[in-house]
Amino acid sequence: MSTVTGTTASNSTTGSTGGASSLASTSAADLQDRFLKLLVAQLSNQDPMNPMDNAQLTSQIAQINTVTGIEKLNSTVSGLATQASTTQTLQAAAVVGKNVLTEGKTLAYSSDGKTAMGAVVLNAAATEVTVKVTNAAGQVIDTKSLGALQAGEHDITLDASGYPSDQELSFSVTATNKGDAVGSTTLMYDSVTSVSTTSDGLTLNLSRNGSKPYSAIYSIL
Repeated sequence: MSTVTGTTASNSTTGSTGGASSLASTSAADLQDRFLKLLVAQLSNQDPMNPMDNAQLTSQIAQINTVTGIEKLNSTVSGLATQASTTQTLQAAAVVGKNVLTEGKTLAYSSDGKTAMGAVVLNAAATEVTVKVTNAAGQVIDTKSLGALQAGEHDITLDASGYPSDQELSFSVTATNKGDAVGSTTLMYDSVTSVSTTSDGLTLNLSRNGSKPYSAIYSIL
């Protein structure tokens, strides 16, 4: 707002520029009340020979409307974010007790114990994909070729009839495309025991693979 000429005010309405940031920290009702008081004071003490023109008055009203509008928008967005977080937590609670695929190297077993299972995500197509199974001591106890696979997620099933049953087994994947290495990520089957919300967001607590962010879950089975 321009400088008031007269006996009461000698500066602007804390400004049409610098004032916006300080006003933004005040409630919409307080902002409007303060603005109206300053506007009335300016109109009452303006120079009769040089009164405020309509364009200036309209500009100042537009500025206060912008500030109060931003505050209302921030309140609305904050409310929507809270609702979204609550909805996500309720949705995640529905996966408790279900099996999921998440990044890891530990094999899971079918109910009869005869099949070992895992999965892999290939970054690109591969002409040869090989799976190696290692025991708790790190010794390779099985190797299986999966042949050629396209990019994306693939299930891995292995004959576990000869595997030791008294220890967890790990697996690794090597993928190549005509001799050139292809990037891959191994996935393990796990089950969700509970859901929690932390400062980092929604977290799923898994039976074998600790706590993982919800975004780290590849598939819900």
